Amino acid sequence: MRPPNYALNVVAQSHFSTHQDHITQKQNPETESFNEFNKVFPQYSETEQVDHVRAKDYSHLSVSNHTCLDYIGTGLFSYSQLQHHDTSKTQLASSSTSQTPQYSDIPFFSISCKTGSLKTLLLHGGQESEFESAMRKRIMGFLNISENDYFMVFTANRTSAFKLVADSYQFQSSRRLLTVYDHESEAVEAMVSCSEKRGATAMSAEFSWPRFRIQAAKLKKMIVSKRNKKKKRGLFVFPLHSRVTGARYPYLWISIAQENGWHVLIDACALGPKDMDCFGLSLFQPDFLICSFYKVFGENPSGFGCLFIKKSAISSLEASSSAGIVNLVPEKQPHQPLGDSSGTDTEFEQKSIPILHLHEDEPFYLTSLSGSLQTTQPGKIEEGESSKIQIIEAPTVSKSKVPQSSEIEEVQNPVQTLKMKNVQESENGRFDIECRCLDHVDSLGLILITNRARYLINWLVNSMLKLKHPNTEGVPLVKIYGPKVKFDRGPALAFNIFDWNGEKVEPVLVQKLADRSNISISYAFLHHIWFADKYSEEKGRVLQTKVLEDQGVTANKKKDRDNVGMTVVTAALGFLANFEDAYKLWAFVAKFLDADFVEKERWRYTALNQKTVEV
Repeated sequence: MRPPNYALNVVAQSHFSTHQDHITQKQNPETESFNEFNKVFPQYSETEQVDHVRAKDYSHLSVSNHTCLDYIGTGLFSYSQLQHHDTSKTQLASSSTSQTPQYSDIPFFSISCKTGSLKTLLLHGGQESEFESAMRKRIMGFLNISENDYFMVFTANRTSAFKLVADSYQFQSSRRLLTVYDHESEAVEAMVSCSEKRGATAMSAEFSWPRFRIQAAKLKKMIVSKRNKKKKRGLFVFPLHSRVTGARYPYLWISIAQENGWHVLIDACALGPKDMDCFGLSLFQPDFLICSFYKVFGENPSGFGCLFIKKSAISSLEASSSAGIVNLVPEKQPHQPLGDSSGTDTEFEQKSIPILHLHEDEPFYLTSLSGSLQTTQPGKIEEGESSKIQIIEAPTVSKSKVPQSSEIEEVQNPVQTLKMKNVQESENGRFDIECRCLDHVDSLGLILITNRARYLINWLVNSMLKLKHPNTEGVPLVKIYGPKVKFDRGPALAFNIFDWNGEKVEPVLVQKLADRSNISISYAFLHHIWFADKYSEEKGRVLQTKVLEDQGVTANKKKDRDNVGMTVVTAALGFLANFEDAYKLWAFVAKFLDADFVEKERWRYTALNQKTVEV
């Protein structure tokens, strides 16, 4: 007998057994759930400063009623800066004059791609605009990375940063590439493909089912050298935690790799916004570090990647040509020629590309930042949005510049007060950029942000696990992969939904239905899974072979292993997430307790006979 239909007004802490249980629930289940949440996590009230920041500077999240659970990286600007830009632009437009400022105060920027040698750029340098210098200093200060120890290079996105390292690393003499990822990653795939073409042998760690912990014995065997430990063995690519399952990995692996002659690349893209404060960069000193930044949370997911290269590691690079390095170009006022606003090294061929297109033959252009609010494809964004930034030209003491400076000041006078909030001239005559989102993170601090994320993700995990199909023998609605309720788990969550017969609801269908419910989540492919003998029966039910488009059967056993795994739904709670966001996701998942709802949507999905469900 099929289970009865259930409405959604239920409390997260409840189990479902009879229809009467639902009827007796209170009329405002979210309020009741929040009250229960506060009883379990009374310290959550101590993080209310985040709610004040969200209400003041990110009001669009409440106005749009959209829940964003697919952003990976760190935000630069706040939504209030966009509102300020609209006001400033209107006032500037009303101030008609023959002279216009050189820069606008819009908090976005364009990126200009260039090709050339990363090693040549690092050794000989290139001209850097004041804007780029200000942005670089702000980011390095935010991450606590010293300019005395590391160079920083702007890249088109996370994928381009990975590929840039693969194009430049000395795989001719250090032939191994060892990665530690429990999920398929566009950036890692690009790195592996490029390194193998250059003669490298690619290897990967494995992860034990179902908690997805690193298989320590196997990884140690691949890392440890029985011969000369001083000889560099290759490149060890290590994410500090999984952006899909939320599993955190022991930093000890970094030391083990370094002691055994590996260069180490740290992937910090999935870290929380202040996690670098407790990483211990000065202790581990990786050779490379990659992170990514987007513009505005919940509004504009486009941005750029950052590649940090330890100065002593330059000798491990080869002078090979590559693409993916970019200049940041502040937007010009209307009717102003773009000109050569950002200097480049003479050995670089620069191409101004305000709009980046997705090229099949150039995977480094494919972004790894999360999708826009109305995304239909997880993990990808439309890069056609121009990038802009809040900025004005700083006055200079040069006699030849005085008239120009005074003209700018005269034109900007009607909105001078507004502009001073966005851009401040530093003591040395250069300008500083206000990245208000970074400022918010700095003011909130590591402890508050980490504790808040822990309360929310642990409540969400616990509440989802309580969802059971009625009129069955306790068949769970949700299965979670990776750590469950744990003190040090990350804010990401990987799960699947199962119907009352125990059949998995396709993650792509779940993602599309969530999008229709104004919730942005994603899906991912978990692989490199190791099953103990006691899970051998479950292994056959869980694993699936990923179907590749336009590719026939290959004899490459390694590639075949990479394509065996499982597709999961994934969500990530950002530092601005609140209880309402977590509850909305839980309430959406609870819809699948309704057998009619599941079968109706499944039938629709099958009838359309396409991979993308139009909703």
